[in-house]
Amino acid sequence: MTRSVVLSASAPQPVSAYSQAIQSGSLLFLAGQIPLDPASGKVVSGTIGEETERVIENLRAVLAAAGATLDNVVKTTVYLTNMADFAEFNQAYARHFKKDPPARTTVAVAALPLGVRVEVEAIAAL
Repeated sequence: MTRSVVLSASAPQPVSAYSQAIQSGSLLFLAGQIPLDPASGKVVSGTIGEETERVIENLRAVLAAAGATLDNVVKTTVYLTNMADFAEFNQAYARHFKKDPPARTTVAVAALPLGVRVEVEAIAAL
């Protein structure tokens, strides 16, 4: 089994014992991304749509570091702290996955790191 770490300077840097992504064979496993601006290190606050846009940009940066795009994503897991945000989240998310969107699971959680409202992790096929 091959296993390599993928790291992008254009996405928030890991602050604990995890990698932005791990490539294993033809699969890329991306750690959950939150609405953290990689340049400032600050949480992007605003509407859930704006926060989702930042999350997707972070995922896009990690994918690019592995030579992939959002089109390579086959599965996402979405964590929301409030399911009442689902419709607005889904509108922002759908703008980036227009054709053949990946499989997706969405779960409500009690809390997320830094008090954010949304986190998305992904698996991509390379």
